[in-house]
Amino acid sequence: MSTFKNWLNTTKSGLNDQVKKFKNKDFMNAIVAGCALVAAADGKIEEAEKNKMAGYMNLSNELKVFDMRDVINQFNAYVSNFDFSPEIGKQEALKAIAKFNGKPEIGRLVIAVCCAIGAADGDFDEHEKAVVRNICNVLGLNPSEFSL
Repeated sequence: MSTFKNWLNTTKSGLNDQVKKFKNKDFMNAIVAGCALVAAADGKIEEAEKNKMAGYMNLSNELKVFDMRDVINQFNAYVSNFDFSPEIGKQEALKAIAKFNGKPEIGRLVIAVCCAIGAADGDFDEHEKAVVRNICNVLGLNPSEFSL
């Protein structure tokens, strides 16, 4: 576990500059889709999780490069897909992330933000880790690179 925490702390320190480098709508969508997937890891997205995610996105230095209204609107769009059908929600979110398959530098940033969000409440649980491992697979990245 300390390996993961060390990786996360090291990664987070340079994440802001990396995110700024790729600031565009597709990248924002992939980040927000990852957030929605992590929030839905236990099978439902509760109001408290929405608030936690919105609060994290608003406070996160890494995500401040994006307009918060755009982030919230996109997050709500992914959440509504999960509300309609968990499987459709998952597929739509993964589709946004899959645009960066074969682009490991961007993929690693998506994973880093997802890990940071999963760990934001101090408990990066096994459901959340499984979701992030799946995101790794979609991106063509090895989950062990992230201590998952």
